[in-house]
Amino acid sequence: MARKQIELGEAELDVMKTLWDFGPQTVREVLNRLHERGRNVAYTTVMTFLTRLEQKGVVASDKRDTAYVYRPKVSRQSVTLSRIKALVDQLYDGAAAPMLAQLIENQTFTADEISQLRRLIEDLDPKKPE
Repeated sequence: MARKQIELGEAELDVMKTLWDFGPQTVREVLNRLHERGRNVAYTTVMTFLTRLEQKGVVASDKRDTAYVYRPKVSRQSVTLSRIKALVDQLYDGAAAPMLAQLIENQTFTADEISQLRRLIEDLDPKKPE
């Protein structure tokens, strides 16, 4: 079954990052985290983002005392995979290898990252002895 693409704008993604990084939070707590990250937004704007994210089905809320507490319903990994798949489809007609080649040719990797990439490639090799 094909997964539904998760479409989030930049500001919505910033809100999701605070929920992924710090767990369930009130609007005020999300607002404070966004301010700490240099994103100057109003309380009502954050409330609008959280409401929109809840309507999209990626956030859930529970009433705690006098405030709603919001938590992510989707993982960072599922959003990442959705966005990468959309990018591969849009720019490379669904072929991931050209995108990987582009990244490898134009990025700098640490020795640990190179080792990890080698392991991943070795795991893909169908001739690899088990």
